[in-house]
Amino acid sequence: MTHRGFSHIGLSTLDLDKTRAFYEGVLGFKPVVADTITIEEGGHLRHMFFDVGGGQLIAFLEPNGVPDVPAKYDAGINRGLGVPAGFYHFAFEAGSAAALTKKRDELRAKGVETTEIVDHGWARSIYFKDPNGISLEYCCVVGNRPEGDAMMQGRFTVSRVALELTDALSKARSTGDRAKMEG
Repeated sequence: MTHRGFSHIGLSTLDLDKTRAFYEGVLGFKPVVADTITIEEGGHLRHMFFDVGGGQLIAFLEPNGVPDVPAKYDAGINRGLGVPAGFYHFAFEAGSAAALTKKRDELRAKGVETTEIVDHGWARSIYFKDPNGISLEYCCVVGNRPEGDAMMQGRFTVSRVALELTDALSKARSTGDRAKMEG
């Protein structure tokens, strides 16, 4: 079987206009398809796809008056499930360490709260949230991925708060606690 990546990731929103403003206006992803799906039993879904690069898409559905679909729910995934922000997240490719720094600075200039750059050893990342509360990441590979047995040997320790994808993870890694985390 040949793998070709994702066609698209489908997510939900309660406000497609606000979601479009963020993904198009802040992140710069071009909307490529928008449609309205009429539900036979009543109501409709607004559906929009954004090109995130590499032929891959992210799509959002906004329900409107659909029977047995609540008018309000937590579209942020993690909060709705009661788990930390890091459990379900979506990472976009930054391209390089320099591009990652530029992305962080651009997002912050647009009022988006981001973490500092987190050094994972083989990759670097920044974390932030969209208007729905969905956890997002920009990431770039900066070294070789571990191979063979070493692939499963990575270990480190972080505080529970770091799972919320706040600067706590960045601070722990940058204050010399790396040896403790890799222990």
